[in-house]
Amino acid sequence: MAESLLDVRGLTVEYRTDLETVHAINDISFSLGKGETLGLVGETGAGKTTAALSLMRLLPEPVGRLVAGEIRFQDQNLMALREAEMQAIRGENISMIFQDPMTSLNPVMTVGDQIRESLALHNPNRKSKEAIDQRVSEVLELVGIPASRKNDYPLQFSGGMRQRVVIAIALACEPDLLIADEPTTALDVTIQAQVLALMRDLKNRLDTSMIMITHDLGIVAQTCDLVAVLYAGEIVEYGTVDDIFTGQRHHPYTHGLFGSIPSVAGVREKRLRPIEGLMPDPTELPPGCRFAPRCTYCSDRCRSERPTDAQSGSHRIKCHLYQGGEAHDA
Repeated sequence: MAESLLDVRGLTVEYRTDLETVHAINDISFSLGKGETLGLVGETGAGKTTAALSLMRLLPEPVGRLVAGEIRFQDQNLMALREAEMQAIRGENISMIFQDPMTSLNPVMTVGDQIRESLALHNPNRKSKEAIDQRVSEVLELVGIPASRKNDYPLQFSGGMRQRVVIAIALACEPDLLIADEPTTALDVTIQAQVLALMRDLKNRLDTSMIMITHDLGIVAQTCDLVAVLYAGEIVEYGTVDDIFTGQRHHPYTHGLFGSIPSVAGVREKRLRPIEGLMPDPTELPPGCRFAPRCTYCSDRCRSERPTDAQSGSHRIKCHLYQGGEAHDA
């Protein structure tokens, strides 16, 4: 088992306004070891990005609030740190790649200056300007961009190259944990494959732990060691890649996600089976199982009683199907 790097327990996040409260994250727990990759999977609105922003302590204030739980990173409780202490961790120990490379970069700064800014912020007295400039060249070459282009502006790069620049900024200080929030969403399929291959290579070379946020199970299969399936702010299924992709039992929502994957072998062999209905309103969550209104296995118990985790080894499923001696498979 890998040495523990990140341990999240009972994390609960809300967005509060004068009119309503959005229950974005509801009592989620997971762990990540050094060198491991965790995939956070779920459809839009499941809470994936909110979970990532919570780890970085970047929730929009005063609306976003960490209501309960604990985030332990390298034996520090991040929720107890002052903002100045958290700023020292961001970038140097935990970095994040945001969704859209088109808007993540400052259009009026050269890519080299944007990498230098990150290095100077976290190494104010430890590196000379010459050493920082050398590091800028190194990280650009590391992500496959010639160092000679460090004086170019973002508009002079393609979408795939901009994403490589964003990755270079995130890796500049060699963080222990890299959070990638749907890093290939804005890219075409060919460039997606190149960026994912690059991230896998860099992760292995630098021994960096990673959280990959995605709605694409194919990406999870290629890049992750662990998987957490989110639905309506809850982890409904958690386990290793083998648990999720080769296991016989799944949460009905995970089962639905697999049914929504196109078949490369031939469209005639398999029709897509979309999950009927919509995710519940996060301001008015159902009293029982969050997935009950969309679940084909739904019973009266599901509508009224909150399920707890049924665990078998590393695999846990939040579903009544696997509790109380019932043996149904989804």
